[in-house]
Amino acid sequence: MRRGLRFVPLALLLTVVLELAVFVAVGRALGFGAAVLLVFAASLLGLVLLRREGMRAWRGFRSAAAAGQPPGRQVTDGLVGLAGALLLAVPGLVSGLVGLLLMVPPLRRLARCGVQRTAERRVSSMVAGDLFGPRTVRVRQGAPQPTPSAQPQQPVVVDGGGAIEGEIIEPGRN
Repeated sequence: MRRGLRFVPLALLLTVVLELAVFVAVGRALGFGAAVLLVFAASLLGLVLLRREGMRAWRGFRSAAAAGQPPGRQVTDGLVGLAGALLLAVPGLVSGLVGLLLMVPPLRRLARCGVQRTAERRVSSMVAGDLFGPRTVRVRQGAPQPTPSAQPQQPVVVDGGGAIEGEIIEPGRN
C-alpha cells in the first residue's frame, strides 16, 4: 500500500498536464469561451450533484441500518456517486467526463462492484460479512483434493503438570 503512495504526486502532475492539454485542444476546436463555459457548467452540475448524492447516500445508509440489513451496498453506491459528483465539481474536462460516466447507472453499478470487491479483499471476512452480507462464492467441480493429515501436537507440560504458585506483577508497578 505504501509503495503505491509514492506515485501519487506523479499521477497528480500527469492529471494536470492531461487536463490542460485537453482544455487547449477543446479551446482550439470550439473556441476559448465555449471551453471555459463547458468547464464552468460541468463544475456547477457537479456541485448540484454533490448535495444530491450525499443526501441519497445518507438516506440509503439509514434505511439499511433501520431495516437491519448490511449497509455496504448503499455505502459503496453512495461513495461512487459522491466520487462522480466530486470529479464533476473539480474544474477540468477529463475529470468532468469521468465523473459524468460514473453517474450513468450501468457504469456506476460496475464501479460499485469493483469498490465492493476491493473492500472485501482488504478487510477481514467477518467485517466484509457485516458490511455486505453473506458472500457469494464460486465453486468449481472437480476431483476431490486429499486433505492433509495433521498430527495432533502434544501440549507442552511444565513442572509435571502441577499448579505453579506465584504472583502477577503488572508492568510499571513495583
